[in-house]
Amino acid sequence: MPDESSFQDHADAASSVGALGFAVITLSDTRTDATDVSGRFIKNALVAAGHKVPYYRVLREDRVKIKTTLQDCLADPEVAIVITNGGTGIASRDSTIEVLASVLDKQLDGFGELFRMLSYQEIGPAAMMSRALAGIAKNRVLFAIPGSTNAVRLAMEKLILPQAGHVYWELNKHLRVT
Repeated sequence: MPDESSFQDHADAASSVGALGFAVITLSDTRTDATDVSGRFIKNALVAAGHKVPYYRVLREDRVKIKTTLQDCLADPEVAIVITNGGTGIASRDSTIEVLASVLDKQLDGFGELFRMLSYQEIGPAAMMSRALAGIAKNRVLFAIPGSTNAVRLAMEKLILPQAGHVYWELNKHLRVT
């Protein structure tokens, strides 16, 4: 009977991944590079954790531009993980979740579930309107999170940074030669 690997085995292997390349995309009709507090927080948190950010953009909430930008990131060999922030609300113009879902090969349902659970602990029942999504596309990991600085902080500190290496390692472990 094959030996089952433990969570700790996976965590140890994931820690060997090292620095990953991230794309950070802020989706907003009002923010600019100069006023993008949430995008800057994401970039700073990634760099502080030892990762690279070879791609950063602030885009207007336009479905075609969002999809084209995602496709560019998925084709960039320097990008292992894409994080979008903003455009996840319930207004008619908010389309990040729909566009991101359209490019996914697999969805990681637990990310949105955990994000809303943690949000509920901070903001109560308004968390039900928090649309957050994660998944896999073209062997890359994608995360879509709300654009408020509190939501970004929660997602980065509690979910994305603690698991980015592990998710990437799991996705690519079959490519490693032992």
